[in-house]
Amino acid sequence: MKIETLAEANLERLIRKSYGDQAALEARVAEILRRVRLEGDEALLRLTLELDGVDLRRTGLKVGEQEIEAAYASVSEEFLEALRLAKRNIVRFHEKQKRVSWFEPEEDGSVLGQLIRPLRRVGIYVPGGTAAYPSSVLMNALPALVAGVKEVVMVSPPRPDGSLLPEVLVAAGEAGVREIYTVGGAQAVAALAYGTAAIAPVDKVTGPGNIYVTLAKKQVFGQVDIDMLAGPSEILILADESAQARELAADLLSQAEHDRLASAILVSPSRPLLEETVREVEQQLGTLPRAEIARSAWETYGAAIWVRDLEEGLDLANRIAPEHFELVVEDPQHWLGRVRNAGAVFLGRFSPEPVGDYLAGPNHILPTGGTARFYSPLNVDTFMKKMSVIQYSKQALARDAEHIVRLARTEGLEAHARAVEVRQDKAR
Repeated sequence: MKIETLAEANLERLIRKSYGDQAALEARVAEILRRVRLEGDEALLRLTLELDGVDLRRTGLKVGEQEIEAAYASVSEEFLEALRLAKRNIVRFHEKQKRVSWFEPEEDGSVLGQLIRPLRRVGIYVPGGTAAYPSSVLMNALPALVAGVKEVVMVSPPRPDGSLLPEVLVAAGEAGVREIYTVGGAQAVAALAYGTAAIAPVDKVTGPGNIYVTLAKKQVFGQVDIDMLAGPSEILILADESAQARELAADLLSQAEHDRLASAILVSPSRPLLEETVREVEQQLGTLPRAEIARSAWETYGAAIWVRDLEEGLDLANRIAPEHFELVVEDPQHWLGRVRNAGAVFLGRFSPEPVGDYLAGPNHILPTGGTARFYSPLNVDTFMKKMSVIQYSKQALARDAEHIVRLARTEGLEAHARAVEVRQDKAR
């Protein structure tokens, strides 16, 4: 890989991923949504057979309690210990995000405030099939649990035998999720949004997935809420001479192995460090089980970019707004105040990205594709809604009536004005 200057780097290539014919993909997803809306469970069964090659007529859509209990019996104690530690850390972190309703009485007797309530029912999408992510179960479900959501339903693509990975089921059990369906893709999003005989509709759909899942979430938005439109994984590392090339290479590959469309970008004012890290990436690629995927991502969406100094590197990072941003410099706290756009920020040598993926506690469902400019990580607020509360007193209405009426008539809304005027005599 060539070391590029900032002027040479094609940032659009690194940020905007190509999925092929976008219009054709959107049309295909729209057809899947239409079928599920019209045919319900029958469409889910047929589409899972057509697209995933799995016949759910034999196994059924819903995971039973016995399957969850059997999953617990098949996982190791070591896995369960790690999972429970992750759960504790995730819950503890997200508990700090909770907000409470508030009310503020005024001297004139009026009260203004805000009610904060959890959503009633949410659907979480957990990627599956060829790969499985028990960590994503925790990251999706536990913030909802902390928020007070009463009903959390999980969907995930089945394995060839129609089952889900035991570790995924155990993660669901630990997160308190008992309503689980073995269906994935756009059809699963459609079922959550519109409902079928088997799956009651939800108020919000969260969780990452492939391009079909993302486009389905985009198309059902408005029928239900969604968390974000997540794309392929990304990492951007800004490093100085104090960084270790071997560690940087491992961190870059930790995201490249996810997906052929994943981005892995190293930025540094040190050319020797860039060159040594590129060599390390090539060396480490040879020992990875997912080497083919990682190499494709590295060669297509990887980059090693030389900048004049850390200030220029930070400006670049803020432009790209990466999902994961590692600040591997001598004094990372000094530079943290300059970070404006990132899904999650990892400070120093001993905070590699997988720490955030699995155990630290902050959520790993993060904005991608430059959307960290305006999106936040999945959090407790994702599963809450806010309602304004207004209680005017007689004195307050008398004081403000003239102004309200004037503004209403300025907008040509006479009935608005009269709704206030009809009370004025009584309010005085």
